[in-house]
Amino acid sequence: MPLLNQSTIMIRFRALLLLLILSFLSCKDSNQKYLPGSIGAINSVTVVIENDLWKGTVGDKIREHFASPAIGLTWDEPIFTLNQVPKKAFTGAIRNTRSVIYVELDSVNEAGIKSDFYATPQRVAVLKGTTEQEIIENISEKAKGIIEVFQELELSESQTRFLKSLNKEKALTEKFNVKLNVPSIYKVGMQVDNFVWIDRQIPKGHANIIAYTMPGNSFSNDSTLVNDIIRMRDSIGAKYIPGDDVPGKVTHMRTEPAFAPSVFETEIAGRKAFEVRGIWDVKNDFMAGPFLTYIIDDEVNGRKMVLEGFTYAPATNKRDDMFQLEAILKTVRFL
Repeated sequence: MPLLNQSTIMIRFRALLLLLILSFLSCKDSNQKYLPGSIGAINSVTVVIENDLWKGTVGDKIREHFASPAIGLTWDEPIFTLNQVPKKAFTGAIRNTRSVIYVELDSVNEAGIKSDFYATPQRVAVLKGTTEQEIIENISEKAKGIIEVFQELELSESQTRFLKSLNKEKALTEKFNVKLNVPSIYKVGMQVDNFVWIDRQIPKGHANIIAYTMPGNSFSNDSTLVNDIIRMRDSIGAKYIPGDDVPGKVTHMRTEPAFAPSVFETEIAGRKAFEVRGIWDVKNDFMAGPFLTYIIDDEVNGRKMVLEGFTYAPATNKRDDMFQLEAILKTVRFL
């Protein structure tokens, strides 16, 4: 049998190496495609924990953080809806829940977040300890970061869902040279001067988006910031958002005088901004509800771009409607 020359050996080696690489990539693609899509209602979290822990101090600490009241609503609603299941029941489709908290007494003390473990997109917060006290300490230390990760995931999921059918009206682009991903169920109801109002019907009421601009030098004094924001909102309400006709009285939207709004520094579309959460009401009437306002620096155009979402739906929960409005407002792009 003739010996193989060096050139033939190298060709065969390269062919074998290429085959191995292709096999590896094929297996990798196969593993990636195997993960099913995650499931679950927006702001719903599955808590995998044994019943005795859930009913005790560990469960109390989980509820303290992950079911704490959402900011700026008319009554207390939790930031997440928690669905508890024991470990043995965490099988099948329930493992594909988008946001999961996995709590366990174990031989290790561990706290962290795993991505796309059973499904995609998915975040699994793992909180373990050798004692209940260690688990409680891990919850207290990691809860804030886990909440931020879950909320980011839920916002992304909400935005993905309404991408399937977007409103194609051009009022925001024509007035302000900005774009929002607004679901098609919302319609432009008013477009005048420096003001656009978009809304949709929700059970027992309506969800609303308004947009307008302010001069670039507005809100330059930190000591009067909250009062200046209130004056801005109230002046816009008086000019564009009237209430029902009440004989002998002036009615319009304003910031609820009994509750000062919460103001936070944030970033929207890569620009500095203020986030404002609070309660609106109608002067001389009995209408009220929550609002969320973003005041965004637009230095290029020498202005503040103001985007606000608010809902009116008496005697109903409003967390998820306000969350959808937040998801919409955070899609803003400056053209």
